[in-house]
Amino acid sequence: MPAQRPFHLGLTGGIGSGKSTVAGLLARRGAAVVDADAISRQLTLPGGAAMPAIACEFGAEFVAADGGLDRDAMRTRVFAEPAARGRLEAIIHPLVGDETTRQARQAAEAGAACVVFDVPLLVESGRWRPRLDAVLVVDCTEDRQIERVMQRSGWTREAVESVLRNQASRLQRLAAADACIYNQRPGLEALEAQVQEAWQCFGL
Repeated sequence: MPAQRPFHLGLTGGIGSGKSTVAGLLARRGAAVVDADAISRQLTLPGGAAMPAIACEFGAEFVAADGGLDRDAMRTRVFAEPAARGRLEAIIHPLVGDETTRQARQAAEAGAACVVFDVPLLVESGRWRPRLDAVLVVDCTEDRQIERVMQRSGWTREAVESVLRNQASRLQRLAAADACIYNQRPGLEALEAQVQEAWQCFGL
């Protein structure tokens, strides 16, 4: 008799929202986490499956000396030329889709009751909702996002604001949410309680 399909939970949030921390807390409760961002990074490392197409589409100047993606050069390009983002995503997204499907199938075969798809651009892509049973959004104010990213990454305020402008707004993410975790305050205690509440809300 085939195993029951795991619950498919989409997890998203803007940069600096604390989404990765929430993913870790869900994993501690037994969820299998499929990290779309980590998969995307893997595809653009030296020898990554996306690199030949990226070199062909954008040119050798976007390939670093080690053969991986020159992330700074690409970041500058996509911010300056919005159409370049679409060209890059057309290369990477199908490969990410294939690998997330493989990892989700592997988790189901291992008996996972819940697969969490950790997708930063879940709302923006429009591809994910049909695959999911529910969407969990990690939310906080934009000022808090900026503060966190500046502290952890050393970015300027302008750099963080530029990323925010290229992500869905808070309202767009919240409109897509079946449940929301509001991660404004520092410390894990309040966050832990909200993650547990969401876990129970989805019957897990």
